[in-house]
Amino acid sequence: MPAPKKALRLSLTVTSAALTALAVLSPAALAAPSPSSSPSATPPASMSAVGGARLGKPGTQVDLAGGAPVLPKDVTARSWIVADAESGDVLAAHNAHWRLAPASTLKMLFADTLLPKWPKTAKRKVEFSDLAGMGAGSSLVGVKEEETYTVHDLWLGVFLRSGNDAVHVLSAMNDGVEKTVEDMNAHAEELQAGDTHVVSPDGYDMPGQVSSAYDLTLFARSGLQKKDFREYASTVSAEFPGETKKDKKGKTSRESFEIQNTNRLLSGDSDVEVYPGIAGVKNGNTTNAGSTFTGVAEQGGKVLLVTVMNPAKDEHNEVYKETARLFDWGFKATGKVQPVGRLVGPKSAESPSPEASGEAGGAGKGAAGTEPVAGAQATGGGGVGIAAGITAGVLVLLAGGAFLVNRKWPLPDLVRRRPRP
Repeated sequence: MPAPKKALRLSLTVTSAALTALAVLSPAALAAPSPSSSPSATPPASMSAVGGARLGKPGTQVDLAGGAPVLPKDVTARSWIVADAESGDVLAAHNAHWRLAPASTLKMLFADTLLPKWPKTAKRKVEFSDLAGMGAGSSLVGVKEEETYTVHDLWLGVFLRSGNDAVHVLSAMNDGVEKTVEDMNAHAEELQAGDTHVVSPDGYDMPGQVSSAYDLTLFARSGLQKKDFREYASTVSAEFPGETKKDKKGKTSRESFEIQNTNRLLSGDSDVEVYPGIAGVKNGNTTNAGSTFTGVAEQGGKVLLVTVMNPAKDEHNEVYKETARLFDWGFKATGKVQPVGRLVGPKSAESPSPEASGEAGGAGKGAAGTEPVAGAQATGGGGVGIAAGITAGVLVLLAGGAFLVNRKWPLPDLVRRRPRP
């Protein structure tokens, strides 16, 4: 069932590639903690207390008041968190600050860091060097050397197909992988995501690359302030440019092909239904990380963020099934549990900028001069896709990385959805 089209108040006090040998052997990379790789590994006895002391404790943290539903018993993830996206309250958590391999959920930080750098219409003719160094088995959208793509095309490849090739091209546009890693680590620090150390911008398993359920939730919450981020994260399917071909007469043509979102709570699968009110954001899977996922959904005027890392149960789409159970619990438990912590705001929230930007590559008016932000739709064959419905009078991201506090932000209109068989 679709989510209502409405703007929601968000209190915002708050990617597969191998690096070059230089980046891998940098002191920062060598000094960072190695991600856990054994399924039987246990969390540290003491972890970060960012967001509250209880979030630094191992095990499940929840305070059930009268009438509150019990947590689902069939959640096997090594780490997870359920938070109110509006208030930042953490309703329940399990090893929230455990530093683990993040897989492609790290692309949320990649996108949040680089999205503002170029307008959608900017173009890149892909060079052979752009795609150098990608790890074996990388997830790809199908970017080809010597073909030209818009930034819009590349971001669709990142969000829908988790394309490490698209990540590499965007990183090349940002003066390279090493510079992009530096930028991502700096942005993580700004967001107070202290569990995170980036080594590869696409989340490909690398020594020392770690994040946590808590930090991934911060990245999602931050990214969702950007109109473009919301649009891409909520797109079910889109057309992606193919190769340029020449016929016998020398005439060239370039057809496109459909790509679909690999977020199964958004696109559905044989054993996973589309989750009611789902609006993104990002999934991942690697050898070290297992399956990871961060999702955002709205029901009954409440917006929740759920992050799940590495379910122990080895079943198809288990990460989505466990996420859905935690969403179900969270919507029922809202108002009936005492928060066990909170999602902190970025450092710059203390000194917000007077200017605001509603989309990548452009600035809008300040809070006193709010203007509507146009919605956007990426479509597949026959108009297939999902619109990012934008409510008039909404600002989303302050220029310079500062955030709007206590302002409404819209989730996408989920009425127009890909027909289910």
